[in-house]
Amino acid sequence: MRKNLRVAAYAICVRDGKLLLARAHDPDGRPEWTLPGGGMEHGEDPYDTVLREVEEETGYHIEVTGLLGVDSVRRTFPRRLRTPTDHHGVRLVYEGRVVGGELRPEVGGSTDLAAWQDLDAVPGLPRVGVVDIGLALWRRRPATGRVARPSE
Repeated sequence: MRKNLRVAAYAICVRDGKLLLARAHDPDGRPEWTLPGGGMEHGEDPYDTVLREVEEETGYHIEVTGLLGVDSVRRTFPRRLRTPTDHHGVRLVYEGRVVGGELRPEVGGSTDLAAWQDLDAVPGLPRVGVVDIGLALWRRRPATGRVARPSE
């Protein structure tokens, strides 16, 4: 089995009761919302990753105001005609505050829209798991920097 480790950094930006999200698409092409953020480049610090990714996906410049926690997820992905992949994702979740830039969609990247969504509406949105993990970290601010995954 092929092994893959991906380290990523995401931002929770809340303003006036709204959460900043970016829209991506699942493998079947269905839209789903995610936190702005993404994978670290080799040699990049996670702090710099979250600043870069938020700007790429939303147009905003943020100030990181804290590290909320870390989420670790492991899944096996079957591959047609190739070896299955044992994927381990480590996701650092930061809190951020918008300090500049203008909201715009990403061009030529993994997302196609950025928007502020009402916090109360988020549970009804099609979304990836990191959104719920990030919001739980933001709301609870656990000393351990970890919240239970929905399946735990």
